[in-house]
Amino acid sequence: MINIRTYCEEDLTSLTELMHDLGYPTTVERMRKRMSFIENIPLQFTFVATREERVVGMMGIRQIYSYEEDGITTQISLLVTKKEYEGQGIGRSLVGFAEEWALGRGSNLLYLTSGIRPERIRAHEFYKSIGFDTTGYRFVKKLER
Repeated sequence: MINIRTYCEEDLTSLTELMHDLGYPTTVERMRKRMSFIENIPLQFTFVATREERVVGMMGIRQIYSYEEDGITTQISLLVTKKEYEGQGIGRSLVGFAEEWALGRGSNLLYLTSGIRPERIRAHEFYKSIGFDTTGYRFVKKLER
């Protein structure tokens, strides 16, 4: 059975491993610093999926009041499942949780962004299979001093 709960500091090692699985290797200390900052941002939340008390997935959510239309929009800012647990319903459970969570907080739209790298193709197919539509592009510019 998959359980979803709010992140706690004891999850740091697992979150660090999940970031590696997502393609963003980091250290526990760097992740601790990130999470300390993220936890203090209003309307930004981190959830973990567990199976038999082991963290097997992670999701970041943030709520935004939209410029384009009236109402609150919810973004899944991060979604990752432990590699060895992919295809076992964990991502689907996390997104289902996000949908109910967002509706319960008055959101009228749920969206996510994903890179267009070859290793993300399976994720894109998954998002489409659970009802997400491709609606645009994300443009990124790295800033340097």
